[in-house]
Amino acid sequence: MFEGVPSYPDFGRFWDVVQKHKVTQFYTAPTAIRALAKENLNFVTEHDLSSLKVLGTVGEPINEEAWHWYNDHVGDKKCPIVDTWWQTETGGILISPIPFSTPTKPTYATLPLPGIQPALIDENGEEITGNQVDGRLCIKFPWPSMARTIWGDHQRYKDTYFSAFKNMYFTGDGALRDEVGYYRITGRVDDVIIVSGHNLGTAPIEDAINEHPAVAESAIVGFPHDIKGNALYGYVILKETGESRDRDNLKKEINQVITEHIGPIAKLDKIQFVPGLPKTRSGKIMRRILRKIASKDTSNLGDTSTLLNPEVVENIIEKAL
Repeated sequence: MFEGVPSYPDFGRFWDVVQKHKVTQFYTAPTAIRALAKENLNFVTEHDLSSLKVLGTVGEPINEEAWHWYNDHVGDKKCPIVDTWWQTETGGILISPIPFSTPTKPTYATLPLPGIQPALIDENGEEITGNQVDGRLCIKFPWPSMARTIWGDHQRYKDTYFSAFKNMYFTGDGALRDEVGYYRITGRVDDVIIVSGHNLGTAPIEDAINEHPAVAESAIVGFPHDIKGNALYGYVILKETGESRDRDNLKKEINQVITEHIGPIAKLDKIQFVPGLPKTRSGKIMRRILRKIASKDTSNLGDTSTLLNPEVVENIIEKAL
């Protein structure tokens, strides 16, 4: 571990550390990978990263473009990417590839670790069996490192984790299970937005947007709409190559990419190009702040003390659509 940010004194900071200390295992968040991927590749290639054996990703679902950049340029296609799913409350990793044992698949956390019993649950509380299905991710059986309570408020603990589905720990995440039983985390269930009666998860839409060659990163939230109930608002960070592009054409291209990958129902009503996204120090995007801005409710943004970059919030508000 080292103190500081990966962009100071330049965007080669991570790779300086790897080269200097012959780091063998490198673990970071997808948001950091995307931030570095939009910079000149020379920041990576001018360093000797041959000591690396295992790459890790944590904190949020990793999109496919970031996965391939990480695999190709950092791991030189020789290091397995351990896409780990866990929560502070779980006390440890629950779903993850085992390096050099589990075949990896871009964007998938793959299989539960020994003893972990995940389940996908439908809206009626019934377990969904078989493969090629999706639902709410729960854990059916206790494990040694799980949180036992919330200090001073045990009822809140029960209400938060065990009230949604009987005798199951509800993670708050959605997931899908592919044809061989691999799990892919699709994001927080509360990040599902209902648009004209369609349940749209934000993670797949963001993945599609991030495939556009001019886009570095994106975040999607919902905002009230008189006809649709909710509509989609996209905050998009451009790569250096996209900064000089015509913004109106870019917006059309982004919605075209979404249409091709997901369908026209998922097109964005509003797209705001931003210099950055409000993130915690662990790299998670503070979507509640983005939702408030999209809804033009900026009078009370709540606690922003955990933000790594609070100045970006003012910039987004100033230029909000």
